[in-house]
Amino acid sequence: MKIGGRVFDGPGPFVMGVVNATPDSFSDGGRFLDPDVAAAQAERLVAEGADLVDLGGESTRPGAPEVPVEVEERRVVPVIERLRARGCTTPISIDTRKAEVARAALAAGADMINDVSALADPALREVAAASGVPTVLMHTRGSPVDMTSRAIYADVVAEVERELAEALARAVRAGVREEHILLDPGLGFAKTAEHSLALLGALPRLRRLGRPLLVGPSRKSFLGVVTGAPVDERLPGTLAAVAACVLAGVEMLRVHDVAAVLQAARVAAAIRDSSRLAAAR
Repeated sequence: MKIGGRVFDGPGPFVMGVVNATPDSFSDGGRFLDPDVAAAQAERLVAEGADLVDLGGESTRPGAPEVPVEVEERRVVPVIERLRARGCTTPISIDTRKAEVARAALAAGADMINDVSALADPALREVAAASGVPTVLMHTRGSPVDMTSRAIYADVVAEVERELAEALARAVRAGVREEHILLDPGLGFAKTAEHSLALLGALPRLRRLGRPLLVGPSRKSFLGVVTGAPVDERLPGTLAAVAACVLAGVEMLRVHDVAAVLQAARVAAAIRDSSRLAAAR
C-alpha cells in the first residue's frame, strides 16, 4: 500500500505516531494546541522512528462533545502546512469524522484519512473515494457522547468482525478502493475493558476480513483497568499490548510513545518471524 510517497509493504509492524491538537484528549489534551508545538511534536515522533503521523483536531474520548468544523480545521491545517513547509515528507494521516476537515487537510498535504466512525458520513465516503487516499475504518457504535452506553454485545468478536465487514462493503460500494482500506477494531470505543481484551486475543480472526489491521492500544483505559495505572503510567501495559498485536500479525500500530514501542515491536517481530521459520523447517 502506498501512503504519500512511501510504499508500506511486508508484515511490519509500521508505527503511526499520534499528535492530538486538542484541549481535551484523554492522554495529552492541551499540550499541542499551538500549531508550532504540534508540528515540533510530529517532527520529534518522526525522529524517534515513526513511519507516519496521525494528526487530530477533535477528541474522541468517551463523552467528548463534537467540535465545529471551522475549529477542527483551524487546529489541524496549519500544522500540516508547517510540516510540509519545513520539508517533512513523512506521510500524514488526518484523524477526522468530517468531510470538510478531511478535504482541507488533504489539500494542505495530508496523505491518509483515519475515521473513527468508519466513513459513516456519506460525504466523507465521497471524499475518500474521490481522493483515492488510503483510509482507516475503525469500529465503534454511536458517537463519543454516547458510545459508552452502546458497549453491549452477545459476542464482541463476532459482532465487531461483522460490523467491520459491513463498513468495508459500504466503503467499497461508495467507490473507495478495497486495496486502500485498513481496518481498526477500535479498542476502547464502545467497548468495556473485557471487550478490548477479547479483541486483542482474537486479532488473528479479524485478519480473515482480508485487509491490513491498524490497532491503537496506546495508554487506553482497559490497560488502567488491568493494571490500576493512571494514564501517564501505562507505557508498560501499552508495550505488552503492542507485543500481542505484533505476534498476531497486525500491520500498523497507532501510539504515543514511538521510540519505546518500536523497540518492543522489533523484539516481538523477531520472535514472530523466528517462530514462522521454525514451523517451516
